[in-house]
Amino acid sequence: MKAPFIKTRLTNLLGIQYPLILAPMFLVSDIKMVLAAARAGITGAIPALNYRTDRKFRNALAELKEKSVGPFGINLIANKSNIKLKEQLKSCLEYQVDYVITSLGNPAEIIKMCHEKGILVFCDVIDEVYGEKVSGFDPDGLIAVNKDAGGHAGKLSSGELIYRLRNVTDLPIISAGGVGTGTQLLEKLNEGACGISIGSPFIATAESPVSDEYKNACVMYSAKDIVMTTRLSGTPCTVINTPFVQKHGTKQNMLEAFLNKNRRLKKYAKMITFYKGMKSIRKAAFGHTYKEVWCAGPSIEYVKEILPVKNVIENIIREYKIEAGLEI
Repeated sequence: MKAPFIKTRLTNLLGIQYPLILAPMFLVSDIKMVLAAARAGITGAIPALNYRTDRKFRNALAELKEKSVGPFGINLIANKSNIKLKEQLKSCLEYQVDYVITSLGNPAEIIKMCHEKGILVFCDVIDEVYGEKVSGFDPDGLIAVNKDAGGHAGKLSSGELIYRLRNVTDLPIISAGGVGTGTQLLEKLNEGACGISIGSPFIATAESPVSDEYKNACVMYSAKDIVMTTRLSGTPCTVINTPFVQKHGTKQNMLEAFLNKNRRLKKYAKMITFYKGMKSIRKAAFGHTYKEVWCAGPSIEYVKEILPVKNVIENIIREYKIEAGLEI
């Protein structure tokens, strides 16, 4: 028998069966994963920066529009480090993606232009100050990035962040970070989230395009092995603390740190660090050696084997129903 819907503001907005977003992970989330997510009753998003050229990005959008059985989203980096933003947004508008997730920077123009095309916009936020500011631009929801998120994590626990955001906005809040089980899904919904953005548990899936070494690292390591580094993008980013990371350290060298603090040079230093870091992550994601830097969050704690995307979702929903006292 087909499982019942879990109704929340997010499922109503997107018309999905379960209030889950397969998070837009740099170089991990791709067409195959997003299509699998849609078939399993949730939605998925892809970072526009996964594509080196606008032509490749547009080809991906065309394929998603043709093959997806549900809504899909695109993640756009809104700050000045993303020199491709203008053309990426234009492509999203032309192909009328279902929703856009903005990260960093000022999303006002993105929200305005997307709404003119009927495209939903969700904005990443890490505190109530930015959350209140962004809410003034009238997005369709906020993605509350907490301290347990993978990649560029926040500083607050999920409960504290949701509580603070709820005091400054009535917008739907999607919790991002620290969810790998149905028990945690229920917990975040009870905290006031209307949906969950999940990334790291999907790295080690059959559809994931990354190397087997990267996937196996997510199985072998756990939450205690996640550390923050500033060497990839200039902004603190979570990675697996492999022997390679331990040897090379997680802090910027003296020159990098100086440039990032210099008022005149920090803008350019951040751009250089960002693109060097993205190149490093690209190499690591598809490399076949442990001498790499792999991004992941604490929720790899719940990754015990490499499974299809569908099975990861089914396991989370099955446990959620048991915890919530619903019939299976």
